[in-house]
Amino acid sequence: MPTATSTQTPILIVGGGPSGLLEAYLLAKLGVPSLVVERHPTRLGAPKAHALSPRSLEICRQFGLSVSAIRSLGSPRDEARHVRFVASLSGMQVGTLPYERMDLDVLEHTPEMIHNIPQPEFEALLSKELKGNPLVEVRLGVTWVSCTQDGNVVVSTVEDSVSNTTYEIESKYVVACDGANSRVRKFLGVNMTGEDAYETLLTIHFNANLKKVVGERTGMLHWIMDPEARGFIIAYNLDGNQVLIHNFDAKVKKVSDFTDEECHRIVTKAIGQDTPFDVIGKAGWILSRRVADQYRVGNVFLSGDSAHAFPPTGGLGLNSGIADAHCLASKLAAVYHGWAREIVLDTYEQERRPVAIVNSEQSVKNGVKIFQLLRELKTEATDPAEARIEMLEHLKDPNVKGHIDSLIEDQREHFDNLMLHIGYVYGDKEKPSHASHFKPNYGPGARLPHCWIRPLVPLDPLDRSTPLPPVDLSYLRDAPAGYTDTRKYSTLDLLSSAGLTLLSGAEGSEMAAKLEGELQKLKVPTTRKTMGVDFELVGEHAREWSDGLQFSKGCVAVVRPDQHILVVGGSDTSDAEAVLTQIRKHYGL
Repeated sequence: MPTATSTQTPILIVGGGPSGLLEAYLLAKLGVPSLVVERHPTRLGAPKAHALSPRSLEICRQFGLSVSAIRSLGSPRDEARHVRFVASLSGMQVGTLPYERMDLDVLEHTPEMIHNIPQPEFEALLSKELKGNPLVEVRLGVTWVSCTQDGNVVVSTVEDSVSNTTYEIESKYVVACDGANSRVRKFLGVNMTGEDAYETLLTIHFNANLKKVVGERTGMLHWIMDPEARGFIIAYNLDGNQVLIHNFDAKVKKVSDFTDEECHRIVTKAIGQDTPFDVIGKAGWILSRRVADQYRVGNVFLSGDSAHAFPPTGGLGLNSGIADAHCLASKLAAVYHGWAREIVLDTYEQERRPVAIVNSEQSVKNGVKIFQLLRELKTEATDPAEARIEMLEHLKDPNVKGHIDSLIEDQREHFDNLMLHIGYVYGDKEKPSHASHFKPNYGPGARLPHCWIRPLVPLDPLDRSTPLPPVDLSYLRDAPAGYTDTRKYSTLDLLSSAGLTLLSGAEGSEMAAKLEGELQKLKVPTTRKTMGVDFELVGEHAREWSDGLQFSKGCVAVVRPDQHILVVGGSDTSDAEAVLTQIRKHYGL
């Protein structure tokens, strides 16, 4: 293969999936150039993840990626609010649960409710945003092969399948976002640690209009109990794009046994009636979790699925990757612009790897429990038709139905991961006791808790050219009159994405001003916001928020560019040095 001339870029991103594209987008917004190489010449259309968590949407809002545009794609809230347990899609409904928290109460904890959007559509939106951006170049059909590191330079060798050439790319950093089978991770010799749950599954991608089949029983997930089609249907789009994830016994069948005809038969049983559809693709996999033993080797970082791989039971994979990109981009930008030292990059693994371990364990736990439930309706019959009749008869027995109802109720944690989405705390070694039990945390490492605010001065947008739009709650059809009047901006909107933000009440304003002056001497971009001057809190949680940050005691909250609290300290100006010491330590100043 001929050799072409080399290319130079500050940051090389390997992989053009959601994590890689978002990394490039965030870096560009922060003024950092990057080059993305993606081995596939065209974008893959097969559905994968399907939900953007509240935290992921908060990150999109922070960086000017229109949440309204995201909500215009995918499943409307009214069609995605439930998880249904059914004999088949058109058969008996056995039970139902809420899908995540899509009620109005969740908006007291986050300005952005979860939204269901197929991963390919989110990737397409990111690609559109990047098109024409002078700080980002995306090269498709380019495969990363290897790299060498010498000091602060990484030289990567890549192969271009379009031009049939091999060339080198010289960069300061490499961010590997090249998926669960990461070439970069394998080349670096980084091991993955985890375990299998010994559940074998088959993903069947099919195209069918299921609106008439489902009727009023819409939902994001339909869990199928039919003996021949146990699994769940993900309704990416009820009138077209669907996936059945089928749980099968690997002792009885191999993946190769699932021909298109067999897949067609299984999907038909899952639907429960004859419905025209096409089988688009299929793939077998094992319910397992894997987390990389390290996230950094020299100046090469692992992010997204290259750093962690876990099953879709919980919707935590894609969202973990988005949070990886957010965390790493803020650190790389700080170093690139010279206001932080290299030592801050070590905190990426320290912060993100423990989160991945917790999320991966929860995903496997969810999967094991849900498939045990689907197998709970044991039948003696060996003939599928007789087994189906026996299953339905069992469900008519009040004792059996009561037992199944209790098992369905026990799945609530699976479909309510709010604590894992917005409650993780960097540096906290204690694992959450329950994925659903969220309580705002006002300590170091926590995401700044959300509270609705009324700005008293204009909020600074990222690009400084247009006003920050209010949070779009127009998708809430059940909101009472006047509901959105006091729910337009969040405390998260006060924060700078390009530097530190100092938050205080009037009691801490003198100390905040002193800190701002000292940070300016250190060339650290700093924004100062004072309650009662720049904003006022609104809503029932206003007092809790200001008390949580100890504003009445004169404390100042120092918040990082990624919206996580760095330190809350001081009750008078003499404590400013202690706060500065924490800032210097974190950023190597």
